[in-house]
Amino acid sequence: MAELVVSNNPSVTLATYSLGSCLGISIFDPVAHVGGLLHIMLPESSISPDKARAQPAMFLDTGLPKLFNSAYVMRLDKHRALVCVAGGAQIMDDKGFFNIGQRNYAALVALLQQHGLRIAAEDVGGMVNRTMYLKLATGEVRLKVSGQATETTLWKP
Repeated sequence: MAELVVSNNPSVTLATYSLGSCLGISIFDPVAHVGGLLHIMLPESSISPDKARAQPAMFLDTGLPKLFNSAYVMRLDKHRALVCVAGGAQIMDDKGFFNIGQRNYAALVALLQQHGLRIAAEDVGGMVNRTMYLKLATGEVRLKVSGQATETTLWKP
């Protein structure tokens, strides 16, 4: 949780686990073969600037720029980047009081639009936990959804 990783090693599969109201955000450049995975917990760092400095991946507004900037160093091109997202569920908030998952997703969509980016594939909402995998050899994004016996493909080239 609250982590990010970027790689250009085709033998690596990146993973993030227990996406409840959190979001898993993958980026992949099919030309440069660079990808990254971010697990954010909350939309805005303004609630805890000190925590955001120490763990920028905890918040969308600090984690997403760090994800892209880390991938740019490895030659990711923003305009080729395929963005996939999973999570944003309503876990432990069955009455919808906090709506953290929905707030995370809305903030992501707005931030991507500001930068001329769009989501290539998504699996968000509901009341389930998800695990997200990004295969760097191909850019394929797979999900393991709690309660389902097998993984599903979210995006495949």
